[in-house]
This record gives sequence, C-alpha cells and structure tokens, in this order.
Amino acid sequence: MKIIAQSSLRRFWQQHPDAEQPLKAWYAEATKAKWQTPHDIKAQFKTASILKNNRVVFNIKGNQYRLIVAYHFAAERLFIKFIGTHSDYDKINAETVEMEI
Repeated sequence: MKIIAQSSLRRFWQQHPDAEQPLKAWYAEATKAKWQTPHDIKAQFKTASILKNNRVVFNIKGNQYRLIVAYHFAAERLFIKFIGTHSDYDKINAETVEMEI
C-alpha cells in the first residue's frame, strides 16, 4: 500500500518522540501489505477498528496514540486522516476527521 502522506507521521513523531519507532514499524508493515478487504487489515492488526467511510483506526504504542487512515483498496492507497493521543482522539469524529495541513 502507498501511504499518503508520510510527512504527517514525521511531524507527529517530532512532537512525540516516543511515537517514532511504533509509527515507523506500522509504516513498514502497511507499505508491504496487499490488503483487499477490511478483514485483511484485521487479520494483520488484531486491535484495528474498522469504521464507516472506508476508515480504520490503528492503536499505536499500546493504544497511547491513535492513527486513522482511509483506505482505497483498488488504488492500493492509505490516506492519513488523523494521528493523535488517545485523549485527542476522544475529541474528534473518527468517520469525518481530515488531517490538518
């Protein structure tokens, strides 16, 4: 899968250095993935939550951080929509949030 945009992850781990290695590990796995269905994502990431609107929430660093991506399987793309702390996540609508540039 191609991930749009890795720079969002980089900006986040610059502010939260403890998230760098877990996000890099997620990125490495996701870029190698050949997911065709939400079930494929759940098979690889058991704690991921599949949402409406073609979105999935990944728990990062033992659920300290949350990562929301929108998937487009046919184009093999993941679009980062949100990365934040668990408390930041509680303040947003995961099905509609968009990444701030």
